[in-house]
Amino acid sequence: MPEDLFATSQEFAPSPAPPSGAGGGVRQPLADRLRPAEFEDFLGQHKLVGTGAPLRRLIDSDRIPSMILWGPPGSGKTTLAMLIARATQSDFVTLSAVGSGVKDVRAVVDAARLNRQYARRTILFVDEIHRFNKAQQDAFLPHVESGLITLIGATTENPSFAVIAPLLSRSRVFTLAPLGPEEVRRLLERAVGEINRARGERPPVEADADALDALAALCDGDARRALGMLEIAADVVTADADNTDVPVRIARDHVRDVVQRHLLYDRAGEEHFNLISALHKTIRSSDPHGALYWAGRILAAGEDPRYVLRRLIRIAAEDVGMADPNAVQQAIACMQAYESLGPPEGNLFVSQLAVYLAITPKSNALYVAAGEVRAEIERTGALPVPLHLRNAPTHLMKDLGYAEGYSYDHDAPEGFVPKQGLPDAIADRLFYRPTTRGREASIAERLARLDEARKAARKPGSS
Repeated sequence: MPEDLFATSQEFAPSPAPPSGAGGGVRQPLADRLRPAEFEDFLGQHKLVGTGAPLRRLIDSDRIPSMILWGPPGSGKTTLAMLIARATQSDFVTLSAVGSGVKDVRAVVDAARLNRQYARRTILFVDEIHRFNKAQQDAFLPHVESGLITLIGATTENPSFAVIAPLLSRSRVFTLAPLGPEEVRRLLERAVGEINRARGERPPVEADADALDALAALCDGDARRALGMLEIAADVVTADADNTDVPVRIARDHVRDVVQRHLLYDRAGEEHFNLISALHKTIRSSDPHGALYWAGRILAAGEDPRYVLRRLIRIAAEDVGMADPNAVQQAIACMQAYESLGPPEGNLFVSQLAVYLAITPKSNALYVAAGEVRAEIERTGALPVPLHLRNAPTHLMKDLGYAEGYSYDHDAPEGFVPKQGLPDAIADRLFYRPTTRGREASIAERLARLDEARKAARKPGSS
């Protein structure tokens, strides 16, 4: 059996770390050294792998299916896959979608066939499976379906968009949640002990409670990030220590000095759309506080303010519409003001527009009307223009009845002459139905009179 392809379950337990003091050498990352070897040490995901949980029952009964583990960074996807392989005594093969291709998949399949001869299950763990293209994902299908390999894919992207439908239908999707602050805090307490165990010639470290609390809050549920931040803080506080026997303390100030908050955000992925959706819906709900917060979150994550402003311009038409026709003018003005001033000062116009749209009267009547028009056109096609609405630049057209009976509205005392404005087949349709909110209240009153006059003009015998 080719040993370089497989890691047996005995290799999953944390290995002794080399001394981490001065002297060079490669230091194993703290997050890797703390990777648990038993489910009892696996923090978080109790709804999946706690006693009696669905996935845990499948593991305990040795009936694991191919699966997609979907969760944010640092939620334990790789560790969970390793624990599953260990618990089921399976050979564990890993591929990273970043540097692997179809050729690597074929090599794994060949080894899995050899494994089957010895009645050994092969678990293929594919990290960042969403980075595989369709052809690469297709390569898994026959072997997953035949049971030759048990596929465990890990992804931070929504599998509905990131994994091809045939592969998704042959797999179970299990969703992992970010670790809670208490779980991260327990992990950090373990990590302090591990740092001291492998400290080499460095002094031992102690961590203040508020420093651990700060790390747990700053990591956004990402265990790997929390451990990385703690490791950096420990390196900083021990770097200039003279006495290797006297403990040094990691305080909250050290955390603040060495850590910059990273906000989970992906410009083309689900979190991007989650935040934009939250901004849109809080504006629609006339909630300026929520609108300010979500706009601020998006900007803090590094999104281009122009993108946010373009979305807000759309909201001005879709959700405000004719209830406040000035909303579009405000939106365009804020976009122009941003272009004139630039970041970071110009970002204030994003906040101003978000608040304006949140507090102004709302109406989606225009949005609904446009949708109904599209549906009507799809249903009835190219209906002919009524003759009286057609232009008649030639004598022939006039002889054919073009523009016949048309009255110039501006010549009427009230600037309005009732006439049919739609094709004959849909002459009675009313597409735009204004609300009684904002400016649309007065529009609704006037339009009701005009529509009634048009309806009366269409009756037989009306002049």
